[in-house]
Amino acid sequence: AEGLNLCTSGSATSCEECLLIHPKCAWCSKEEFGSTKSITSRCDFLQNLIANGCAGAIENPSSSISVLKNVPLSSKGSGQTHLDVTQITPQKVALNLRPGDQTSFQVQVRQVEDYPVDLYYLMDLSLSMNDDLDNIRNLGTKLAEEMRKLTSNFRLGFGSFVDKNISPFSYTAPRYQNNPCIGYKLFPSCVPSFGFRHLLSLTDKVDRFNEEVQKQKVSRNRDAPEGGFDAILQAAVCKEKIGWRKEASHLLVFTTDDVPHIALDGKLGGLVQPHDGQCHLNEANEYSASSQLDYPSLALLGEKLAENNIHLIFAVTKSHYVLYKNFTALIPGTTVEILHKDSKNIIELIVKAYNSIRSKVELTVWDSPEDIGLTFTATCQDGLSYPGLRKCGDLKIGDTVSFEVAVEARNCPAEDTSHTFTIKPAGFRDTLEVTVTYNCLCSCTGHTAPASSKCSGNGTYACGLCECDPGYLGARCECEEGASGDMHQAMCREAEGKPLCSGRGECSCNQCLCYESEFGNIYGPFCECDDFSCARYKGVLCSGHGECHCGECKCHAGYIGDNCNCSTEMDRCVSSDGQMCSGRGACVCGKCQCTEPGAFGETCEKCPTCPGVCSTKRDCIECKLFNSGRLADNQTCQKHCKDEIITTVDVLETDDPNAILCAYPVNNCVMKFTYLELPSGKSNLTVLKEPACSSAPSATTIVLAVIGSVVLIGIILLALWKLLVTIHDRREFDRFQSERSRARYEMASNPLYRKPISTHNVEFTFNKLNKSYNGTVD
Repeated sequence: AEGLNLCTSGSATSCEECLLIHPKCAWCSKEEFGSTKSITSRCDFLQNLIANGCAGAIENPSSSISVLKNVPLSSKGSGQTHLDVTQITPQKVALNLRPGDQTSFQVQVRQVEDYPVDLYYLMDLSLSMNDDLDNIRNLGTKLAEEMRKLTSNFRLGFGSFVDKNISPFSYTAPRYQNNPCIGYKLFPSCVPSFGFRHLLSLTDKVDRFNEEVQKQKVSRNRDAPEGGFDAILQAAVCKEKIGWRKEASHLLVFTTDDVPHIALDGKLGGLVQPHDGQCHLNEANEYSASSQLDYPSLALLGEKLAENNIHLIFAVTKSHYVLYKNFTALIPGTTVEILHKDSKNIIELIVKAYNSIRSKVELTVWDSPEDIGLTFTATCQDGLSYPGLRKCGDLKIGDTVSFEVAVEARNCPAEDTSHTFTIKPAGFRDTLEVTVTYNCLCSCTGHTAPASSKCSGNGTYACGLCECDPGYLGARCECEEGASGDMHQAMCREAEGKPLCSGRGECSCNQCLCYESEFGNIYGPFCECDDFSCARYKGVLCSGHGECHCGECKCHAGYIGDNCNCSTEMDRCVSSDGQMCSGRGACVCGKCQCTEPGAFGETCEKCPTCPGVCSTKRDCIECKLFNSGRLADNQTCQKHCKDEIITTVDVLETDDPNAILCAYPVNNCVMKFTYLELPSGKSNLTVLKEPACSSAPSATTIVLAVIGSVVLIGIILLALWKLLVTIHDRREFDRFQSERSRARYEMASNPLYRKPISTHNVEFTFNKLNKSYNGTVD
């Protein structure tokens, strides 16, 4: 076997340990096995043991399967006893498993035609379902007519529920004891609340169903959720009182218009005891533990429904469809359908749900041991295999589907241990019983020989090995422990403190017996050497250019280095022009290491940015296109220009940023070309077909161009001068205006100006016409 050998690396010391390492590991029980100078592992792959000469004495048990009961599948259900109807095959299988060795078997399932059906109708009789009750009073007759189109053997039963008759779930005040609807104007009269009441056992007399429904009256509870899960559990586990038949398909139709109470809700009413999953119907067929036990959990419901092969159909109003749809993912074999608010579609709903149930098959596993691994592969009607899938859908009555069940034991339990588990389709009574035993012992273990001469009389011989008695050691128990034993041990150590035989062998008295290794040979007086622990290059030991001796590479001629990866030859470093690495690098270990920036290639011959590259490319263009230049000799041209791809064009494109543009003069013209280094190592040269030549301008053109240039320059200078003068004048005028606006007086109010007229006031007194006057004269 290539790669890591799991069997030999497991260091198994007995046959049983070897079998546990890997299902492909085998044990050699032959007495004389392996070399006298090394220890050959007795635990190895089968082909390796045979190659080492152990044929005929190999312990290699494998898993096996036995089909104990395999009754063929039935095609029709009614008209036969339930013992004659078979919907799964085989029925009993025995497996003998070796740990890790996977074995598989086929399981076939078929839903037979005209299979008997028991349908129990479980109805919510809370006040909000009053209109629904009116609409199902003749349900039995109509439902029986529809179901008899699907089966000739149909029975119908009936039960109802409301909620626990304790606070806070129901009205418990004395005034509500006989009529919880007192004071409720819309519906003033109703019956007391109850948990679950079984009203009609399963019967084929559908008139009795109608009679029981017509007797029923609704009740009233306080909170919105109902106690329907209590009713489902009692309907599932009270098999005798409900009347479930073993040979029939069991349908439980659950109708409600609200959400259910679930486990732990009972604590609100002081109910702390979890549900025990038992039947608690009293003589009056009422749920007697309603006020003692909590509501059941989803897990308990799923377990009891599967245990009694019951398909649960949730018929709920549209507003609660999503919630109950989520419940179906947690309760196997459950479907959900939308119920109209007045239950008018109940018959179509039940027929649709029944057809949905009969259109799919899903395998369930019961009592699977922890140390057993199971994987399923479904093969459905399309003929395709679906690994990891254990169910098929879109089936018709009578279709057969198959499943491959792979079983693997993960470990070995105690000796003589056996386990039994069951595989059954969800909702079916048919089962497949699988018994598992474990193949963990080697046959050679039963032939032990105490005080065997093969063990020097000092040990027990079993499966090719000696198990030495206390005080003895060695492969054949030939050495004694104690002072002499310590001396023997010391002779197997390379130095004081070192492990025995370097940890890679066993000390047999005074000599190391080295282990065999899948990687190579272990050797040396103390097993200190090997031929596989040397340095590697790219995963190859000694680079493939040397031999490994005791941890050191011995290189072949022409190679040096710790891992022999460095070649001393320099031929590969010489470029086509005869230079070492084209003069742009150094030859290291037979390869060029380019030192010139931008240089690359095996001999650093590629260097787009190096000076002189254009002239090198020019030589190749001249010799290849024009058969001229210094490389004109055909052999020289082919040698130096073998990697050049030359293309001629009419117009040279220079928009490629990676292309280098070159030019050189040819007879007063210019030859232009571009070159681009390709990833393949070749160069792509694009050359003009003809050199680019330009004609000389006439003298008149030159004179006119000079005059025009002088005039133009003069006009530009004058325009600049005029612009500068204008800018300067505007700045001076603006400065004048600014200073004028900041003056403190106007010209009309000059402080040096004085009026020519002055005024003086003279006081006098005179009499005129015997009147006195005071005044002034101007």
